[in-house]
Amino acid sequence: MIILTHFNEDGRAKMVDISNKEATTRTAIAMSSVQMSYQVYDAIQNQKIKKGDVLSVAQVAGIMAAKQTSSLIPMCHPIPISGINITFDWKELQDNIKLSIQTEVKTVGSTGVEMEALTAASITALTIYDMCKAVDKSMMIGSTYLLEKSGGKSGDYKRN
Repeated sequence: MIILTHFNEDGRAKMVDISNKEATTRTAIAMSSVQMSYQVYDAIQNQKIKKGDVLSVAQVAGIMAAKQTSSLIPMCHPIPISGINITFDWKELQDNIKLSIQTEVKTVGSTGVEMEALTAASITALTIYDMCKAVDKSMMIGSTYLLEKSGGKSGDYKRN
């Protein structure tokens, strides 16, 4: 049986009490992607986007988003983040280009950073879309998912 921990005895939302949980090192890695035309790819690579350096701005946006996760998602605890890294990987597809986004968030605390990593990945992708939509609005933001996490009571997780 699955116990949903974000509901009180009256069935109403609550923030889980983590005061008795042990502080451990916790890491989460999330992924997202943006598929784009060669035209957008060229504009990013050759610094032709008028709003600025797309990947640098998107990295900063992702970092800021991870730090604001508890302000965006009601049941997330504000946590001290030890580190955030966002990396990009380009892949040529048959008709377009896919930019993979990987976010890694670390903390030492009583709760994990999965939501922070997922938020960073999502906002990084949305920032890329926002900065490049003047060139081509047909970009597609791909699946956003947890790749792996470590630490905490529930143990490690690695996506197959």
